[in-house]
Amino acid sequence: MNRFAPTLFYSAALLLGAGTAQAALPTEATLYKNPQCGCCDGYANHLEEMGIEVTVIDDRDLGQIKEASGLPYGLGSCHTIEMGDYVIEGHVPFAAIEKLFEERPDTDGIGLAGMPIGTPGMPGPKQEDWNVYQFRDGEATPFLTL
Repeated sequence: MNRFAPTLFYSAALLLGAGTAQAALPTEATLYKNPQCGCCDGYANHLEEMGIEVTVIDDRDLGQIKEASGLPYGLGSCHTIEMGDYVIEGHVPFAAIEKLFEERPDTDGIGLAGMPIGTPGMPGPKQEDWNVYQFRDGEATPFLTL
């Protein structure tokens, strides 16, 4: 037997698995924001750098969008994103978005409250852990800490 066959088999399996995880991500997103918010544009640019085509809408009532998405009161941020079947609230790091679409939990979406320094779109170095939450029907539970 060829001694390279097991290596080739495992390499192919790893590549197939990586392609499957990446394929789970949507290629488009809609970002709702305030027209004057520059950090939201920075976040849109971050998603585009990750291969997501972003449509930015800055003339809608964000409060209505957040309420309709089931976002828990007090855990909002400056922008809300619709991506696939989920809502992404705020400056959520891309690693959390990848995890969301790899695991596909039964949730309305994920979010990162406020505008933490160092997150995508926000200037400065990271100063603390980022506690990403998941939410369903207005209730939040922990999702991932980065």
